[in-house]
Amino acid sequence: MHRLLLLLTLTAVPLFSHAIEEPRYEVIRQFDSVELRQYAPYVVAEVVLEATAEDAGKRAFPILAGYIFGKNKGEKKFAMTAPVTQTATPVKMEMTAPVTQAAVPGGMRVQFVLPEGVTLESAPEPLDPRVQLRLVPASQWAAIRYSGTWSQANDDEHLGKLQAALAAAGVATQGQPVLARYNAPFTPWFMRRNEIWLALR
Repeated sequence: MHRLLLLLTLTAVPLFSHAIEEPRYEVIRQFDSVELRQYAPYVVAEVVLEATAEDAGKRAFPILAGYIFGKNKGEKKFAMTAPVTQTATPVKMEMTAPVTQAAVPGGMRVQFVLPEGVTLESAPEPLDPRVQLRLVPASQWAAIRYSGTWSQANDDEHLGKLQAALAAAGVATQGQPVLARYNAPFTPWFMRRNEIWLALR
C-alpha cells in the first residue's frame, strides 16, 4: 500500500514545478543568487520522524501522501502542491519511566503544503496519528535556488553560499535551514528546482 501511494504521488507531481501550486510570496529584496521573501500564511500537513535527512523524505512521503489522497475523516482528496520541505527538529519519544516524553536528537520534520484556501478549521482530521496539521504564520525567509542531485554535498554547498551571501549583505537569520524540493524524484537532476531557506531574524 505504501509503495502504491508513493507511486501515485510521484506520478501526480509534474516535471516542472511551475505547473502546481506553491505558497504565495513576494520577493522583497534580491542580491547575488538570494531572494528575501515575504510569505503569506499557509497550512501544512507534517510528520516528525526519527530519521536521517537522507531517509526522512522516503519515509514521510507515503504517510503524508496517504493524508492528501483521502486517508482522513471525510476521505477528502487534495491536489499535490510544492514544495515538500524538511528540516531538523527534536523528536518526542514515548518513555516507559514516569516521565512520559523526552526530546532526542536526530529528528526530521517533513511537510506537505495544503492548497490555498485550506484552513485548520476546514482541513479534515488525519486518520494517521503521525500526521499533524499546522498553520505556518506569515513569515520572511532568505532562499537560494539550485538544481542538481538530492545529496548532502549539494545541499551543504548551497547552504554555504546562502550563508556567505547573507553575511556579506548584513542580513541576520535564525533557526535551522529548511530544504525545499519542488520536483518528483524521477525528474532529471539538471531540471530539478531545489531551495534552501533560512528564517530572517
